[in-house]
This record gives sequence, structure tokens and C-alpha cells, in this order.
Amino acid sequence: MTAEPYRYRLGVDVGGTHTDLVLLDTVTGELLVEKVPSTPKNPAIGVLEGMANFIAKGIPPSQIGFFAHGTTITTNALLEMRGAKIGLLITKGYRAVQEVQNQARDGNLFDYFYSKPVPIAPQSLTKEIPERCDYAGQVLQALDSDAVRRAARELKDAGVESVAVCYLFSFMNPRHEQETRAVLREECPAVHVSLSSEVLPRIREWPRLSTTLLNAYLEPVIMQYVSHLNRGLDGAGLRTQQRFLMQSNGGVMPFSAAIAGGRTVHTLFSGPAAGAQASAHLAREDARRGLVTLDMGGTSADIAFIEGGAPLEVTESIIARRQVDVPSLDMVTSSIAWIDAGFLNVGPHSAGADPGPACYARGGHEPTVTDADLVCGYLNPDYFLGGAHNLDVAAARATLKARIADPLNMEVGAAAAGIQRIVDMRMADEIRVFAAKRGVDLSAFTLLPFGGAGGVHAAAVAEELGMRRILVPPRPGAFSALGLLCTDVVHDYIRSELRNLAEITAEHAEGIFRQLESAAHAELTGEGMSAADARFMRELDLRYSGQGYELRIPLVGLFDERLTPASFVAVRERFDERHAHIHGHAANERPVELVSYRLRVRVAVPKYEPLEIRAPASSRSAAAVKGKRTITLNGATMQAMLYERTQLDLGMRVAGPAIIEQFDATTLIPPSWSGRVDGHGNLVLTRT
Repeated sequence: MTAEPYRYRLGVDVGGTHTDLVLLDTVTGELLVEKVPSTPKNPAIGVLEGMANFIAKGIPPSQIGFFAHGTTITTNALLEMRGAKIGLLITKGYRAVQEVQNQARDGNLFDYFYSKPVPIAPQSLTKEIPERCDYAGQVLQALDSDAVRRAARELKDAGVESVAVCYLFSFMNPRHEQETRAVLREECPAVHVSLSSEVLPRIREWPRLSTTLLNAYLEPVIMQYVSHLNRGLDGAGLRTQQRFLMQSNGGVMPFSAAIAGGRTVHTLFSGPAAGAQASAHLAREDARRGLVTLDMGGTSADIAFIEGGAPLEVTESIIARRQVDVPSLDMVTSSIAWIDAGFLNVGPHSAGADPGPACYARGGHEPTVTDADLVCGYLNPDYFLGGAHNLDVAAARATLKARIADPLNMEVGAAAAGIQRIVDMRMADEIRVFAAKRGVDLSAFTLLPFGGAGGVHAAAVAEELGMRRILVPPRPGAFSALGLLCTDVVHDYIRSELRNLAEITAEHAEGIFRQLESAAHAELTGEGMSAADARFMRELDLRYSGQGYELRIPLVGLFDERLTPASFVAVRERFDERHAHIHGHAANERPVELVSYRLRVRVAVPKYEPLEIRAPASSRSAAAVKGKRTITLNGATMQAMLYERTQLDLGMRVAGPAIIEQFDATTLIPPSWSGRVDGHGNLVLTRT
């Protein structure tokens, strides 16, 4: 992208408890951090409050040239089932697809009382439309436009706000869906329309339908939110049109892309993706060797893996029991404590920002991990957010006593320790399973914790996993917001075509990729970005004949300007190697099928680069020591040294037990660990 003539770049991450804002001064390289309570009813309010704090400190909004935003607005709307009222137009004879879904069963496979999630579009708002294309996209039955018109009027009378259109094999020929949209716009111009041929032009009926339904369900939500946020940013004096939303794939897209073209579903994992992206960019050396990221805030935790310098990705995900098949970073979300059949349990519920943990004194009564950390002495009740907000120890003890300790006939301290032990083991188990699926030796990986509580629990998780190295970034509490200044604009495109790989000519495949690239050029131009700055990365989804799943195989290094027959020989070999690496075997003798063509477009954005710190002229070690505090760790009571992180010198070592406090986070160093400050201000913990 063209360098902006502005001084500041702003990254904003809306979390469950706090909204974090990181402002980069491109002249000095300095970072300014603001942390304000999230406003769940309208997250834009918290964002604008944080901006107002910057402005009050003398930052001219007219000099903010880049605004990037990670949000959970669509995620929360889906979790709470408060999306739009939607209708569905589907090929005649296939209205049961949404009811049947597929054979997958989340949770307990042996649950005889299992029931599938309630359809987003009820049968009363599902209309069958006479039309039909075959598997190759040839029209077998023309679209009945009169049927579409009748359905549109019925849905409009029913108060439908958004319509999903999903016709059979429309990914091979989108004409009928496009004609349907034209009729819908004539009959009900205020209604949002999501076409499956745009949302997910990919083979398999249920994933395509489910993803399209989710897009239709959530598009009005994101449009209303972005519209409100845009007006607020304009009113605050922000002039730049470079306003971006974080996507599930770790890249950003312009606001305009999020509310048009069926890309709303690409924001469903927007919230936690930025932290993983920051880890890959700011800890590049460790990312190449292997990183496990642990993003733990006030109420929940997200885990991601980074190998070879890039976060691992998936193309099929489940959220709130709904299938959404768009590229996203491979993450696990693993937290209110509760009792189940007489046993202490933790998660996956969240206290959120309102009312939040009991210790926030905002009316929350459910015990959380934050309450347990406070009771065990890890958190300083008078230094939360640098002293801007005090924590109520008595409220935390009271809720632990009433909800956990008394029902289980145990001491409050034991209940707090039990909560910590469970959440630490649960996070470790999630990471262990994650690693086992990929054949990863965790002892060679580094754990990178962030979020306000990541550093508190990192050592316990690492010990359980046999990991010996932890890297705590300088500003862990605002690390996800910083990640928004560490990524590129990214768009993904896909087109399915199920054929034997050996039957496909290089010219045919090249033609399809050229079509996808042409669409990408047009979209980038419409978003005000230069296609000349874009990098195009091609991939093929391949599988052995008869398999029910496929693998993404990159074509990088297999061609110069155009695909050749040699490219297809090489990609077959690469597929066999990839299959053997992931599944432990390869069927070299079996034919390979091509399922889909993929194109990723990346437009580079200027990124934050940390400044290398130098040792001060005189030691500040004495100033770093703040005193001692009694803590409870692994059932034992001990004295921990307290340190102010901003006063730690380059190379200074801190032996455990110790607690490192800072404005936005806390780091616990157990007795068997020690910490050292490296040249970029990271706190590197190692087992002694």
C-alpha cells in the first residue's frame, strides 16, 4: 500500500472484559496504550471512549492514518442468537438440507438424546425455487423468476431482514443466484442478500448452506455496528479511509469488504486472531522454531500454534455448534468456575465485561479465574490497570466461599487453588491434544502468553507440558491490539471443481486461477488499494480418490509465471509428502482428485517493528523492587518478591518466587523458574 502521510497508526481489540487500544507514533516508534472497560451492548462506545482518552492527551485524530479493529461483535451475536430474522431460498426438493445437516455430532458421541442446533432459517421462512444446474454448471431447468418474486413478497410480509440464497451447484454456475438477487432487490430493496456462490463457492451442500446462512444472519449486525463506528470515528475527527477489520485468517480487510460481498463470516474469529499474528511477527525467531500462544484475559483463554513462522490454519470450523467453512487460524478457546454433579469445573462460560468477575465490584456473582488469582495473592488489588481500578478481595473471597467452597465443604484458599489447577490443566490438555494431532514435540517449543492473565498461568501450563521456555512480551495486556499493527490486508478466494488431477491440463487450471485473480484485482480496486502491491498465492485442495476430506497444497515454487505440466507432477509429489507428514502414510499408487482452487491475495501494510533497547547508564535494579507479598502456590504459602516491570534493566535476572507487575498484566515466576529481560524488552522465563 502507498505510505500514508500521517503520523499515527491505531490498533483496537475489543475483548470480553476490556477494550485495548495501541497507538504507534511512526516518527519516534513509541507505543501508547489505553485500556477501557468493554461495552457489550454496543462495543463501539468503548472504542470511541479509548480514542477520546488519546485525544485528551494531545493526540490529533487527524494524524491517525490507519485504524485496524479486532472485534467479537459477530461472534457474540451468534453465541447469544441475536442476529437478523432471515429467510432461505433453496433449489426445489432440497429444503430438508438444513434439517438433515450432516452426520457430525458435537460433544458426546454416545449421547442418545443428542439434538442438532435449531435451524437459523425456520421451515416457514424457507422457500423452494424451481431451478437446476448439474455438477458441471450446465442449466437443466431455468430459474422460475415468478416463484422468486412470490417468495420475496412472502418473506417481506413476514418481516425478514436478510435472505440466504443457496442453489444446487451454484459454485459451478452462479447465474441463477445472481438473477435471484436482482429480483429480491426489486421486490424488497431493504433486505440483505447473501449468495452461496459468493460466500462459499465450494463443493458440499451443507457446509456451503451453513456458511451462507450464518453470513445472512450476521450481516445486518456487522453493518449496523460498522456504520455506528464509522459515524463515531468521523465525529471524533478521524479522517483516514484506511479503516480495517481483523479477519479469522489473521489478515485485515477494509470496512467496506466486511459489509459487502458475503465476507461477514470472515470476522467470526476476528477477536483472537490478532494476538497469534502479533506472535508470528514480533517473535519471528521463536515462531520459526515453534510457538504456542496462550491468550488469557479476565474470563477466557485462546490457544494457537505457530510453526515455520506462520500460525496454523484450518478451512473448516465449528462455532456455537454451527459450521463455518472459511479460512481461519487454528485456535482453541478453553471461564467461570462452577459445580457439576458435586465436582468443581471451569468454563467454557464467560463473565464478560458486564458484570465481569466478582472482584470487579460491578455486580458479578459467579466465581472466575480472576477471582481465584486475586485470592491466591497473584494480583495486586491496588495496582490493577496501574491503580486506575481497585479489585475487591472481599467480594472475590465471598463468591468463592458461597459458590464453591461451602457447597464442596472446603476452605476458600483450597477452592481458589482448585480453580487454578483445573484451568491450568485444561489449557495444558488442549495444547497437548493440539500437538499430538500434528506430531509436535512441545519440549522444543516456546510458550508465549499474553492477555492480562496469560503471564500468571504460563509457568504452570509449561511445567505440565514439559516446556522449558516462556516468552512474555513487553505489553502482554495489549498484545492483541498490537497485532493489528503487525498484519497485512488479506483476501481469500475459492472455486471448486471435482476432477481427477491427471485429467486437468495446465492451461485449464491457469485459466481458473486467472479468473480468481481478475476478481481479486477488481475487488482491490474497489477498496481503493493498488493491485500492483498485491502478492498472489495459489493453492489446490487435493485428496486421494474416495477420501472424504482434502489437504491444502501450496503451489509456491512450482511455477514461474504460468502453470506447466511439470507443476502438476510436482504438486502430486508435494501432496503425497504432506499426507504422509500429517497422517503417517501416503497412497502413492492411488489417483488424486482436485477438489478446489484457492487464491490468497496479500497487500502489505506498514508494520510495527520493536525498537532494540539498550542498558541504562545506571542500574535501576533497586527501583524495580516493590516489596514482598504472601502468595499461595501449589498448596504452599510463601513470600514472593514484587517487581515493577518497567524498571527492569536489560539482561536483569529475576529468580522465583516472584511477581512482575505492570500497567496491563501480571507475570508469576514460580520457585523453579527465573526470568531475564532480552534486547526487545521481552521477559524470557526458563526452568532452573
